[in-house]
Amino acid sequence: MKKLVAYITTGFPDLEFTIDASLALSEAGVDTLELGMPFSDPVADGPVIESANLKALQNGFKLEHLFEASAKIAPHIDTLWMGYFNPFYHKGIDTFITEANKAGVHGFIIPDLPFEEAKPYKTLIEKADLNLIDFIAPTDSKARIEQIVTNAKKFIYLVAYAGITGAGKSEDLQEIITDIKTFTDTPVYVGFGVDQNTAQQKAQGVDGVIVGSAFVKVLLDDSLSNTQKITKISAIAKEIKEKINL
Repeated sequence: MKKLVAYITTGFPDLEFTIDASLALSEAGVDTLELGMPFSDPVADGPVIESANLKALQNGFKLEHLFEASAKIAPHIDTLWMGYFNPFYHKGIDTFITEANKAGVHGFIIPDLPFEEAKPYKTLIEKADLNLIDFIAPTDSKARIEQIVTNAKKFIYLVAYAGITGAGKSEDLQEIITDIKTFTDTPVYVGFGVDQNTAQQKAQGVDGVIVGSAFVKVLLDDSLSNTQKITKISAIAKEIKEKINL
């Protein structure tokens, strides 16, 4: 069965909502949760996730809130922290490793940390039995793909197109998927632009999909109560999980 990874922004609209939504997504068939760490300059994210980041920061988000929420979420669903390198650098990677192990979180996704620069951090992270997820872009050469995926763990994050999340572009990924699978048995999950409309097509040839903006759009909808938001994202998760497994 193909897997569904869901991203939500931690602390938006509030921390209690993050916990409730995460547990509801687990029940709706989400296999892995990406808890996003709000950051003021989320370079890989489009306007939807950027807006949720800024609102969470305006609401007073602190990293301690991520650690606190994760301790309540991670026992119930496979959880990763997704964040930009700046907070990891300032707080110290050792702090994140300690807190992740304490909460039961299984690793990190750091989109602005290039493969070469990630090596010393990856060594520390893997020594602590955690994962640092590797990225492959459609622009990567076959030689670079081999270099990146040979020792990749947990899953490989295949970026569906060059650009930002939620942009909804489309590229034929079959050749790059074949190249990745030549060099590794590690599952390949595709992210960027995956929603209810695109999930079935984007899931062709891969082992799972990563969905963010489709959920965060609902979180940003002020016409819905928190209960309605949770109901809606749960329905979206169920629909996507069904479509990728047709």
